[in-house]
Amino acid sequence: MCELHCNVLVKDASTYLPDTLDLNKDEEAAAYWFPCFRELIEKFAQRAAESQCATDASAEERAKKFRSSYLNKLQEYQNRSESHRVLGIRELLELNDAQLRLHGFKDPWQKQKHSENETAVPLLSARLQEIDAIESDRERWLELVRGVLAGNMFDWGAQAVTNILQEDTSFGLNAALERIQKRPWLMDDLDAWLQRLQEEEPHKCAAIFVDNSGVDVVLGILPFARELLKRGTKVLLCANTEPSLNDVTSSELTAILDCCNCSCPILKQACFEKRLLVFGNGQRGPCLDMRTLPQDLCDALKTYQTDLLIIEGMGRALHTNLYARFNCETLKLAVVKNKWLAQRLGGDTFAVICKYEPLTS
Repeated sequence: MCELHCNVLVKDASTYLPDTLDLNKDEEAAAYWFPCFRELIEKFAQRAAESQCATDASAEERAKKFRSSYLNKLQEYQNRSESHRVLGIRELLELNDAQLRLHGFKDPWQKQKHSENETAVPLLSARLQEIDAIESDRERWLELVRGVLAGNMFDWGAQAVTNILQEDTSFGLNAALERIQKRPWLMDDLDAWLQRLQEEEPHKCAAIFVDNSGVDVVLGILPFARELLKRGTKVLLCANTEPSLNDVTSSELTAILDCCNCSCPILKQACFEKRLLVFGNGQRGPCLDMRTLPQDLCDALKTYQTDLLIIEGMGRALHTNLYARFNCETLKLAVVKNKWLAQRLGGDTFAVICKYEPLTS
């Protein structure tokens, strides 16, 4: 654990627990999620094999071993259901990535991510023009938040979205905007967030923990970050250190920014002035455990006096950190792309989480 970081953002390091569910205590959740992961692993094994079969004759066999090893580990977890330790969705997802790496599949979604980034980057300029054409600050921020949520639909780790993306290859940001829940949202603090922006001073520094490649980060997160930069806020983009599903990594995000800077002078200038920085978040899976952030990010969070934390996506803001409290203003944004989880929270598939938490004593 990075002790420094816990003093900076985590409200109480001694009680911080990232996991929203505990499969060792929640029988209903366990009854759903263990079979769900057994089904998902079939698709992940297929993806792993396909990612290398053209260049490595052993890919199919290694994918089978990955599948078998994961299922054995999963059964071990289920057999220890009476354990007193917390078992969240985070650990089952991290097990998937660990087993993939163990069997030689470092990044099965690499080509998919590259393709989605190449498609999204040329669309950024037009999206920024759309945003800039909105004269009302309130309406512009509303559209920026909706853009982040719509971008978060592009998640190959969610079966409901995978079905859409496979059936409609032209599915883009505008189509996603139509799919997400109409307001009022399942958790809807948008008005409080908009009021804060309108009535109080700009934030000093915002740390944004990003999610997926392609449309999500390019057309959702970057326009949002750009608007913060225009207010004078420093922005730290925190992306995965290791590959996981189609989540963008810090090295990939740096390359994306280099490309996007060509079409946006505001982003280019912010990068040049080091007001827009990219950090690895130390994570090796699609969730977020604030106890495992790397030292350089911890140092930056303190040095730049981070007063706004933005956590995006199901893994980081829903499977983890949904109920965690922090030592700064926090905005949690996600689309609930799992029907069981949406219903557990009182909504339905593609329900929206927009949870704004002001700083409290």
